[in-house]
Amino acid sequence: MTTVSSDLLTTMNGTSSTSSTSSSSSLNDNSPEAIQNRFLSLLIAQMKNQDPSNPMDNSQMTTQMAQLSTVSGISQLNSTLATLMGNLNSSQALQSANMIGHSVLAPGNNLQLTSDTTKADDGTETTSQKAVFGVNLDSSASSVVVTIKDSSGAVVRTMDLGTQASGSVPIIWDGTNDAGSKAADGKYTFTVTASNNGTAVNATALAFGTVASVTTASDGVKLNVSNIGTIKPTDVVQIL
Repeated sequence: MTTVSSDLLTTMNGTSSTSSTSSSSSLNDNSPEAIQNRFLSLLIAQMKNQDPSNPMDNSQMTTQMAQLSTVSGISQLNSTLATLMGNLNSSQALQSANMIGHSVLAPGNNLQLTSDTTKADDGTETTSQKAVFGVNLDSSASSVVVTIKDSSGAVVRTMDLGTQASGSVPIIWDGTNDAGSKAADGKYTFTVTASNNGTAVNATALAFGTVASVTTASDGVKLNVSNIGTIKPTDVVQIL
């Protein structure tokens, strides 16, 4: 019957007569130094308690040392990557803060029609309407059609933009509906279809909004944009 040394069990299980709390804390410490110390303690215990008639093979020891080097290297690499990610998030947050107050186009199909009244020197007031949005085309298109709908889903205006080059295309709607009258201020949605000589072209609807604030979370930096919501900085297609 083979008897396992209490020293070996103590090293492997992380238990001692001093403090179970400190042993548990040591086992939970995955720093390179702690991993190395645990490995060396285990290796020394194995050597002290090996069978004299069948000592540990040198190749086994070499293999275990190589494994220690690999584990330690991975742990150090993870620590370095975590530091780099933290620095990257901080840098990205500072850069994104410069966008506060700027208007952007990002994927979305909402648009906001608003009225603006200007007053001339003679006291005459002029009211105009405007809704800004956009389209992003994967390639050039010979036909781009935008359909604007109200909250009930009814078509309010169909806009034929004709031929457009690839990339983002900012669009301004003056509030005129298909009947030639002015639509009411408020929220609308839109869809876009594009083709090039009969072949469909991938087109992404772009909503317009203003960056109100920047949020830093565990999943990265986010922009809080009016009329669009919370997006990633990489979602911004164009800054206006």
